[in-house]
Amino acid sequence: MRLLPPALFAQLTQLRENVGLALGVLFLFGFLWGVVKIWAGANAISKGDPDGKTGIIAGIIIAAAAAIMAALFSIFGLQDSVVTPHF
Repeated sequence: MRLLPPALFAQLTQLRENVGLALGVLFLFGFLWGVVKIWAGANAISKGDPDGKTGIIAGIIIAAAAAIMAALFSIFGLQDSVVTPHF
């Protein structure tokens, strides 16, 4: 078994950190988008639109996508493959 050269290992570590930063930004926008969808769904329900409930459910799924994926990775034992999002 060959080990990775130190330069390649440093590049992979930097790539992992950059992917974590990109994920943090993506999750931030996804959370805000989910909150807006929940708000729009609640507004639609208050106006009598029956499709507002699906907007609320979609908003919850979008806003909680990071937590849902983390739970799925934990359930299937893939914690080591998770890149932690950060800002």
